[in-house]
Amino acid sequence: MSASSGTRWTAEAATADSNPALLRAVFRRHAAGVAVITAHGHGRPAGFTATSLASVAAEPPLISFNIATASSVWPTVAEAEHVGVHILGEHQRDLAATFARPGADRFAPPTRWRRGPRGVPVLDGVLAWLVCEVVARVPTGDHRVVLAEVVDGDPSGEGRPLLYHAGDYGALRGPVAPF
Repeated sequence: MSASSGTRWTAEAATADSNPALLRAVFRRHAAGVAVITAHGHGRPAGFTATSLASVAAEPPLISFNIATASSVWPTVAEAEHVGVHILGEHQRDLAATFARPGADRFAPPTRWRRGPRGVPVLDGVLAWLVCEVVARVPTGDHRVVLAEVVDGDPSGEGRPLLYHAGDYGALRGPVAPF
């Protein structure tokens, strides 16, 4: 049973085998902001595209994101004391795709980046970035939820956010009020 076949999902149809497919089908309908998470370890930078970024608390300032333990980036994030969090702009679809592509050399040109605070790779041209100290890695099925406390950053980038919806990158339409 697939969402694309036009079949409606029902409680009766959602068997143990179809629940992961149901979850994916429902969350394809959920628009999310796009971020790139970076870390440095094993002698090189590492990073991945994430749509699971969330603000967790203001006091102390905590964020969270999810990462698959099967990801090639997981060994670096598993040991990193600090991570970089980058909010991508609508002009950065290619950057998001590069960091989402398995096996890609994510930090090779045309990616522009520099070594930032705490040795974390910081991407250039993003809407905003944070450097965060990892405080917990919570096992959650085949993923880990990483909780991290904000220690540095810059919210001054210009532009509109990149979104992810229905398996593709997109942008907001219409005017957006400045903050």
